[in-house]
Amino acid sequence: MDKDLFDAVVEKYKDHIFSIAFQYCKNPYDADDVVQDVFLKLYMAKKEFESEEHIRNWLIRVAVNDSKKIVVSPWKRRRQSLEDYAETLVFEEPEESSVFFAVMELPEKYRIAVHLYYQEDYSIREIAEILKIRESTVSTRLMRARRMLKEKLKGVWN
Repeated sequence: MDKDLFDAVVEKYKDHIFSIAFQYCKNPYDADDVVQDVFLKLYMAKKEFESEEHIRNWLIRVAVNDSKKIVVSPWKRRRQSLEDYAETLVFEEPEESSVFFAVMELPEKYRIAVHLYYQEDYSIREIAEILKIRESTVSTRLMRARRMLKEKLKGVWN
């Protein structure tokens, strides 16, 4: 991959990769590490990509795998509370912070499915391929996550 293409890919996808990593790691330090590792792997990859969508899918697959490794790592010591991190974010509407916290409180398997579906605009089929699970499992996770979010956000959203 030439330098200009690499720079363009990094610029376009760095926030997406961070967001995915944050969904797993729940802290910005580890998410930053994942972003760096993913792009280092891309830079070192001797892989021919068929299209921009192929690059995007590869990046997300690597981000998911690297994030899972960090979550189970014994070195996972650096922690910033979710509340401290949320203070650094800018929400356009007050309800958005409630949604952010409600999503972050979901169990990991639901949180990741919600993020990939609503934030990254992946289809159920694509999420199933990325997470290496069945489409019906993705649908079930999304349905259960919506139910949990509806219950958690009852007082915030009418």
